[in-house]
Amino acid sequence: MPASLWASSPSHPRRRDMLAYIGVSVAGLAYAPELRAQTPQAQIYTRLGDNQRFDPSIVAALARQLASKPFVQPQNNLPDFFSNLTYEQYVAIKSRQAPIWGSEGRGIAFEPLHRGFVFTNAVDLYVVEDGGVRRVGYESASFDYGRPNLPNDIGDIGFSGFRLISTSGNGKPFDFAIVQGATFFRAIARGQNYGAIARALTLKPADPKGEEFPIFRAFWLERPAVGSNSITVHGVIDSESTAGAVRMTFRPGDMTIVDVETTLFPRVNLEHVGLGGIGSTYFYGANDRRDADDIRSAVYESSGLQMLNGQGEWLWRPLHNPETLQISAFVDASPRGFGLLQRERTYETFQDDDQRFERRPSLWNEPLGDWGQGSVQLLEIPTDAEINDNILTYWRPKAPMTAGSEVAFAYRQYWCWSPPERPPLATVTSTRVGRGSTGRRRRFAVDFSGDMLGDNLPADLKSVLTVGPGTFQNLKIWSYPERKTLRVAFELDPGNENACEMRLILEAGGKPISETWLYRWTP
Repeated sequence: MPASLWASSPSHPRRRDMLAYIGVSVAGLAYAPELRAQTPQAQIYTRLGDNQRFDPSIVAALARQLASKPFVQPQNNLPDFFSNLTYEQYVAIKSRQAPIWGSEGRGIAFEPLHRGFVFTNAVDLYVVEDGGVRRVGYESASFDYGRPNLPNDIGDIGFSGFRLISTSGNGKPFDFAIVQGATFFRAIARGQNYGAIARALTLKPADPKGEEFPIFRAFWLERPAVGSNSITVHGVIDSESTAGAVRMTFRPGDMTIVDVETTLFPRVNLEHVGLGGIGSTYFYGANDRRDADDIRSAVYESSGLQMLNGQGEWLWRPLHNPETLQISAFVDASPRGFGLLQRERTYETFQDDDQRFERRPSLWNEPLGDWGQGSVQLLEIPTDAEINDNILTYWRPKAPMTAGSEVAFAYRQYWCWSPPERPPLATVTSTRVGRGSTGRRRRFAVDFSGDMLGDNLPADLKSVLTVGPGTFQNLKIWSYPERKTLRVAFELDPGNENACEMRLILEAGGKPISETWLYRWTP
């Protein structure tokens, strides 16, 4: 099993900050592609290309039309000059143009992203202005490539995606989202660094026959109203198993909010579909150092998986870099939210002057409507390098999606320092794991923090720990009222088992006063 489930995809970078990359832009809107009669790009251009009137329903109609025919692999017209670029050569490409709409006072502008390196698939970009559609055309003269011997007459090779820029207010403009590669996109709140990555669609992750990576075929970006602080983007998704239409509305700020509405048109029966997918990195930390020989205290951009299940229970699962692939399923019905959070917000936690992991966003998904029965899936993939996204979580519906059907779902994303909805309980602020007293035993220390853990602790407060398989010994509790923190320490004795599930919660008066800590121990 590779360190990253999507490491083999040509649309995904291997460098840790690849999606924070470069700014490239094109001002020309000339159209000069070579259209072939039956290509998906030709179908898209015919229905919603230059001089057409924009109608969001046509985006869904295009996806439905694509799904009625076999999947067509994207044509790769990218010259070797670009496909053979190294990471350093790719990020050296600079734009010679200003962002589109950047001088119009609309609050949001965008920059198309160049193809090259691992971003070889072409995506058509269209702008919607005054109800009409125009294609953003590629012109090589709009870029400084930072190296000689650029091939002549490369034509219109399209783009790999785009970045969104906030230009509103009196502050300095800042990038707040990047959409590039497969169906991946990222966003940040003001003052953050890029971290977790979202997926518009996840298909068959960890499948023995290989994961399927859908792609974006085209985007339509609606020009924001003057002074607006939102932008709506429409896209067409395509893959061997399904086609789809997506509408994303971005609202940047101290918390960047993205509303995602997706309709899928399966070509085949879909047994394993992931909604609201989030990828991230967990290399090592206080609960799992994996013999890391590093000057830094910890290396991860997300510290745990938070869930608010349909019964209203708050769950916290610290992330882990295991020795072998670990797949966890948290069965639920009508989930109320889930996401990968970065709870560590101090420089001292990481001691990293370059990556600044304490500035990575938390990403919280809030389903809109009833998602029915299914499970939050968590994949933890072994990695020996921080450049790999080795964590993936998503919602997996229980019911398969049948060929020829239409399935719609929606959710709201919060790219934030902390989610807007938080547990009204004590939360887990630290999980520490180390060698136990003897044999295979492991020592755990779990810290809970909250106002209810200050000077007036409930007299009947108790910790409720369950372990299975395996047993636990030496459970102790320490209270630190000055820090409003309570530590629960214990030893796990796995016996001869190679996986033990643990569940810990604080209770008082027969009711929970903390979120539920979940953990899977593996050797």
